[in-house]
Amino acid sequence: MCCDRAVHAGISRVVSGLRKLPDWQHDALIVISSLLVGSVLFATGLYPLFRLDDEIPLWVRVLLFGGVCAVEAFRRIAPGTALAVGTAFLLIDCVIGVSTPTLVVYADLLYAATLYGPRRLSRDMVPIAVMTSISTITATVLLVPGWRATVLAAFAVLPFLLIPVWWATNVRQHQRMAEVERANARQLAKIAELDRTAAVAAERAHMARDLHDVIAGHLSAIAIQAEAALSLKDEDPMTRVVLRSVRENSVSALEEMRAMINLLRADVTHPDEPTAPARLAQLSRLIESAQAGGMRLDVRVDYDDTEPLPAAVDLTAYRIAQEALTNAMKHAPRTNVVLELRRTDTEMVLEVVNELRNGGSGGGLGTGLLNMKERTAAVGGSLTAGPADGSWRVRAVLPLPEVER
Repeated sequence: MCCDRAVHAGISRVVSGLRKLPDWQHDALIVISSLLVGSVLFATGLYPLFRLDDEIPLWVRVLLFGGVCAVEAFRRIAPGTALAVGTAFLLIDCVIGVSTPTLVVYADLLYAATLYGPRRLSRDMVPIAVMTSISTITATVLLVPGWRATVLAAFAVLPFLLIPVWWATNVRQHQRMAEVERANARQLAKIAELDRTAAVAAERAHMARDLHDVIAGHLSAIAIQAEAALSLKDEDPMTRVVLRSVRENSVSALEEMRAMINLLRADVTHPDEPTAPARLAQLSRLIESAQAGGMRLDVRVDYDDTEPLPAAVDLTAYRIAQEALTNAMKHAPRTNVVLELRRTDTEMVLEVVNELRNGGSGGGLGTGLLNMKERTAAVGGSLTAGPADGSWRVRAVLPLPEVER
């Protein structure tokens, strides 16, 4: 049983290798096989099918066979022409005595003309093969006496004329059906992709409308109310600083909201649409807002801000700093916070350290920490957050791609 499996596996590998050959190599192998089979038949004397003239030299038959094999080399390139020339060789061979090798090659020419020829030729091959078979049998009855020759002609017509044409017709029909199925599959895939694109576009448009109608409206109201409060006479400078910070933050948030709305409304089929602007350049606004809320912030920046950062790293660094400072203001208000930014040739390091108040964890239980980790992972970086030496530390390491440096 193991030997049978090995044999089947070997045959499968050989067949698979033959299917991967180019067309011209495949045809060359067929011609070589025909020559080998014909040579064996001529060498063993098994070549004659009908004997009409025993005085014809063997080299004449071999020459005819070589000619039809040469024609077979064009079975795929010019199947109709090859069949016509092969028919001429076959007629000459029939006159001097039908030989099996020539008939075998002619059967392959019939197969190739039906399979590779124009559609009209392929469609006409079936009636041509039927009429040829009837004519061959009739000619045998009239020219060769005895019923044995007629029976032999009938059995010869079946494998050499009818079966090649019938087989090639079925193969061509299956190929046409497979091509139709492939075309239908491509069409269905295209329709599914269009449906998916339309669904994504509709969802993005819905999100853009919600952002514009709800959140942007609330931010506008905050900005207007802050501006109205600033117009009142209030001698408390801290109050005015806080109101001014509220107004600036709301206006900044509105600008970001408009960028997000424009991005959501952009055509999703064009990946090069402009995205939200880089954010570390606006870090000063974030610092002012945090200080206005009572945070004692120590900022340590160690990188050349004139050298551009990759957009994804720039935005990620800003969002992590924003989230870390927001958490510090929420869970440890009016404490000392250190924000440090360092850049090397290979990475950007962002670290935010704040004091813990009343033994709290300082990290919160919301989704802020999860969002920071997801943002960092999206650019291939790493993030750690947790208590360290009596403080809460958030440290993000963002790699700088070599092509962006």
